[in-house]
Amino acid sequence: MTVRTRTAAWSSALAAVLAGVVVVSAGIGPVAIPPGRVAQVLLSADPLPFAFDVGRTERVIVLDVRLPRIALAAFVGFALATAGVVMQGFFRNPMADPSIIGVSSGAAVGAVATIVLPFALPFGLELQGAAFLSAILTAFGVYLIATQGGRTPVATLLLAGVAVQTFLGAIISLLLLHSGQSIRRVVYWLMGHLGGTTWAEVRVIAVVLPPLFALLLLYARDLNVLLLGEEDAHTLGIEVERTKRLLLAASSVVTAAAVAVTGVIGFVGLIVPHAMRLLVGPDHRILLPTSALAGASFLVATDTLARSGPAEIPVGIVTAALGAPFFLYLLRSREVTQL
Repeated sequence: MTVRTRTAAWSSALAAVLAGVVVVSAGIGPVAIPPGRVAQVLLSADPLPFAFDVGRTERVIVLDVRLPRIALAAFVGFALATAGVVMQGFFRNPMADPSIIGVSSGAAVGAVATIVLPFALPFGLELQGAAFLSAILTAFGVYLIATQGGRTPVATLLLAGVAVQTFLGAIISLLLLHSGQSIRRVVYWLMGHLGGTTWAEVRVIAVVLPPLFALLLLYARDLNVLLLGEEDAHTLGIEVERTKRLLLAASSVVTAAAVAVTGVIGFVGLIVPHAMRLLVGPDHRILLPTSALAGASFLVATDTLARSGPAEIPVGIVTAALGAPFFLYLLRSREVTQL
């Protein structure tokens, strides 16, 4: 079976899983709606040409209340899993995740500062804009610190990311000490959340994510070659430094876009690529799209769990509670793949 055929087969199966998870999730809440009715509401939505006899109440609940949150969860899970695959391949390290060069910490500093400090943001930026901008600046700063003579050693980049994350963590702690009445909002953002989602937030990430994902797919073969080592990759015709810059920039923007709208959601970009690598193998031409779809399903499912209890909890707590034991299981069973 060719790579293209395997990719199409796995992607089709995972897309079907995602569609099923979305339908089930949209029916869960204070007002339960059967999956069949949810499917009818979704198929009746504009601009689809299907027409079913669905009530206005069901339509409002599904399309206006629940679906924006579900769509955002799918996009964010898609983005984090995509960035996780790229970072693990880029660093040739199974412990790498989307936040390894400080993007999440940078976003957190921007968001927390916006909440805590009493100043007006320039250029009309709101919290999400400030988080996104600070995340991108952090990634760019780490890259500049690690680059010498036009080369960016992966080990130096990793260490620079760890150092910057530690420094930004100290800034966040300092801001927390002075957060006063806003500490609850700060902690809620830092835990990762999807509450209060609107279609405006979904549209932003829907514009940013697809072109960057398509770009990363085009470089999936180059990412495979980079796993052999930079010297071998150069021998095989890969422009190593240019490819590294592009992969780093695209995955950083993808991560920043996700974190800016939801806060810090951990383990999605670490666990999902591992699980899919065990199923489909290490070829990034297959691993990248399958992990992205699996990440979307995973975050939709965990967010559904987060909002289904007596009181809603931040989805970041659920992903950590499920992801950490699973990762420890992989470690104990020696199934954490070496890249």
